[in-house]
Amino acid sequence: MIRIHQSFAWWCFANQQVQPEKLLRAAADLGYEAVDLAPREYWQLIQAHGLKIAAIDGHRSIEEGLNRREHHQRIEQELRANIALAQQWGSPHLICFSGSRAGLDDQTGIEIAAEGLRRVSKVAEDAGVTLVLEMLNSKVDHKDYQGDHTAWGVELCRLVDSPNVQLLYDIYHMQIMEGDVIRTIRDYHPYFAHYHTAGNPGRHDLNEEQELYYPAIMRAILATGYQGYISHEFVPEGDPIAALKHAFELCALA
Repeated sequence: MIRIHQSFAWWCFANQQVQPEKLLRAAADLGYEAVDLAPREYWQLIQAHGLKIAAIDGHRSIEEGLNRREHHQRIEQELRANIALAQQWGSPHLICFSGSRAGLDDQTGIEIAAEGLRRVSKVAEDAGVTLVLEMLNSKVDHKDYQGDHTAWGVELCRLVDSPNVQLLYDIYHMQIMEGDVIRTIRDYHPYFAHYHTAGNPGRHDLNEEQELYYPAIMRAILATGYQGYISHEFVPEGDPIAALKHAFELCALA
């Protein structure tokens, strides 16, 4: 059986409408295998429900990221500490960020970010943890973010030249910036270690009100041989558990 290993981003679904234990129990019953970006105080509870921790934040922040040398020492310290945590808790991915452009040209940003990642790439390799640079849109959600195109991220990975430095391909963000999602997955999938989903426009549920057709995207991802997690990172407009159920069923292929 060919299947998608599904996860969900904690921040989108854990809210006043549903308590953490109820959310995790429902997710496990639906067939989810992991959780992204959960606060550390919930990790034990997540594992108690038979779920993995798919990805955690590697460093702060989205704006003050790897593309500035003045942040490298701090980011290195944070990444080293979080690599150790990820190894301890069995989380395969640490999410990293380029930082804002703030007038910096893209090629210089790539070269500086590569320097920063090379400081810790061997540590990540030894720990069996992959650093994933998240591709975000700079048009709607993260104004001026530098890692806003797949080509930027791919060139960064090539410069670092480590099997444990790859990309988090966020389908929602890249649909906004460049579209052509399935062709991009086919062409650049060796650089994609983790995926996020959301409906566009609006970053809401994966339904018929948005322009991405996720069953076809899931088939394209599976055709690459990908065996990692697909994590849903959308903000549900209604009941969070119902939204998780619909997303799981839409993306579960056999």
